[in-house]
Amino acid sequence: EYLGGVDDLQSIVGEFSPGPTRRLGVLVDHLVPGSKESRIAEAVPRGRGGEHTLVVGHPYVDIWQAVKPARVGLSQWPTVPRTIEWKYGVCAALGWPHRDQTDIAKAWQRIRGSVRDWTDLEPELIGRVEELIDFVTQPV
Repeated sequence: EYLGGVDDLQSIVGEFSPGPTRRLGVLVDHLVPGSKESRIAEAVPRGRGGEHTLVVGHPYVDIWQAVKPARVGLSQWPTVPRTIEWKYGVCAALGWPHRDQTDIAKAWQRIRGSVRDWTDLEPELIGRVEELIDFVTQPV
């Protein structure tokens, strides 16, 4: 389920109420040391249900980058200055429409539609997803 960010992760975990037979796995974009996201993720094990929750991340600014760039005709994803919202900057660099959220959603559909199977995704993402699957499916 899409969370829309991790700012409220502690309350989301609490509402889910993980336990020995109800584990929770969370995949976080751009989970890098020292980031706001990493501080939030590090607090989860100390909260209610934390021992039954696994938060993992990938190094990408956005999940878009987990798609191998060759799938959309690129040798690498464009570098976007921090002052520009990443998805809008990528669309601008690629010459794709980027006026509003509708354009961004269409860009994501285009990128997602280029993925044929898991081999079109970067291994750093695949490994993290496998880790989550292993965690939530562990026998009690």
